[in-house]
Amino acid sequence: MNATATLSWFARHELTLAWRDWAQMMAGGRTKRERAVTIGALVFVALLHWLAYAILAPVLHAGAAASKQALVILTATLMMTFSMMMSQAIEQVTRAFYARSDLDLILSSPASSKHLFSVRIASIAIAGAMMSSLLAAPFINTAAFLDGPHWLSAYTIIAAMSLIATGASVIGAIALFKSVGPKRTRLIAQIIAAVVGAALLIGLQVAAIMLYGNLSRFDVLTSSSIAAAAPNDASLFWLPARAVLGDAVAMIAIVVAGAGFLAAVIAHYAAQFGAHAVAAASVSEFSDAKGGARRPFRPMIATQALRAKEWALLKRDPWLASQTLMQILYLVPPALLLWRDMGSETHVHVILAPVLVMAFGQLAGGLAWLATSGEDAPDLVATAPLQRRAITRAKNEAVLLAISVVAAPLILALAFASLWGAAATAIGIAVAATSAIAIQLWFRVAATRNQFRRRQTASKTSTFAEAFSSIFWAGATGFAAAGSLFALPFAVLALVTLAIAYFISPRG
Repeated sequence: MNATATLSWFARHELTLAWRDWAQMMAGGRTKRERAVTIGALVFVALLHWLAYAILAPVLHAGAAASKQALVILTATLMMTFSMMMSQAIEQVTRAFYARSDLDLILSSPASSKHLFSVRIASIAIAGAMMSSLLAAPFINTAAFLDGPHWLSAYTIIAAMSLIATGASVIGAIALFKSVGPKRTRLIAQIIAAVVGAALLIGLQVAAIMLYGNLSRFDVLTSSSIAAAAPNDASLFWLPARAVLGDAVAMIAIVVAGAGFLAAVIAHYAAQFGAHAVAAASVSEFSDAKGGARRPFRPMIATQALRAKEWALLKRDPWLASQTLMQILYLVPPALLLWRDMGSETHVHVILAPVLVMAFGQLAGGLAWLATSGEDAPDLVATAPLQRRAITRAKNEAVLLAISVVAAPLILALAFASLWGAAATAIGIAVAATSAIAIQLWFRVAATRNQFRRRQTASKTSTFAEAFSSIFWAGATGFAAAGSLFALPFAVLALVTLAIAYFISPRG
């Protein structure tokens, strides 16, 4: 048999592609920045471990016993981790159908498509486990340092959960293809991914708001009502939590179950992926919303046409749907808290101001990337009878108006609780959104709109600059809403972040 038709060859091929993709994402294709990126990543990891120590040291100073409260908190944490894994796996499995690159070439070759998709399904599970492990590593490592090495078994449980999430996502994606077809599967899968990823966290926050009037999910998890309603200590429901606490039998059972489940899914469904991928290849990147009669042509000036184009693309972009929907869903608990405490004497505006600024700052960054770096027809737009500055201004106006439409109802409702808080929040959202747009303009690079999930491929520097800018503006807004002068240091930090981003951004 030809060497390229074997399962091991496909595995090596996928590993090579994954390594190249990671190296480009981390260094932006600029090898001279690799050392700086590595040093920055190490410093960031060290800070995360310090934060984890500050959080866990008071909790684990006397050791963690398998009490009912500990089991509840661990199980809830694992469920939230699994929901995020499931969300990511749904997105990645769906993308496997619509991926181009080398897929057409491989499918037209004599090699077995079953081998290809077996490896790609397995790679999705491995990537999900690695990403979740990296995010949880500071807390797992710190817990192991404080309370013993048995906490390291959490890495094994994360890997097993990734296997189960990937297998379930494959079953769901195939079911969607068979029930609604390739044209609708992409959008529906993205929406499902957003809801699955946010549902549990939002549910806990909603319960905290209704019961305790705050956004702390730990108040719910440590309540006596949850302890009373939870299963007894011998229940299999606590098996994952007990595995994290060092129960070897529980850990082996979960790993075997996860590996067996994914193996069965791959054996049954891998051969079907090729046919679905071919069907997906015939679906255009953007589909008509109605597919029927089109609206009559309406004359516009050039800037109006540019804004209308951006709004149309933002509205119908299938890959943007999950990201935007997830960020909007995270605004539901703050909106509920605002509605619940409206008219009371509580300082709800102080709680909501930084949350709203952070959320809309991140949303503005994503939309700005799509309008600048994600422009699919830059050469065509460049031929328009407009100066480059006018084109950029029209794109920014489209993004800011989209942000304003979503933020306006929340700002208006906040005004009933505090006019000053509403004004401070509105200014904070505007400044954070403008900062995110500016960073995207400084670091923009040519890319296609369907690379939204890797919108920071050009440079990880812009990722951190945008995140820290939003964090500092959120802090400044929160203190400003409270009438505190501590808003000034945070505003200065935000401005310093922008200055640094500007001076290290590529010129061209």
